[in-house]
Amino acid sequence: MPGKVLAISTSEGDSVSQGQVLLVLEAMKMEHQISAPRDGTVTSVNVSEGDQVANSELLIELAEEE
Repeated sequence: MPGKVLAISTSEGDSVSQGQVLLVLEAMKMEHQISAPRDGTVTSVNVSEGDQVANSELLIELAEEE
């Protein structure tokens, strides 16, 4: 959903677990926590705090855990 990135809780190279909060997005006057869909390693963070993002924009990329 379109919104504004309020906070980023991870950075490139971090290992994350399923359900871990990656960032907080403000949309429709509400804060939404965006969580990791699976375990993995963050390969890129494509946004910065304060950025306006569009619907379906790729925010963070994860590599599969081996």
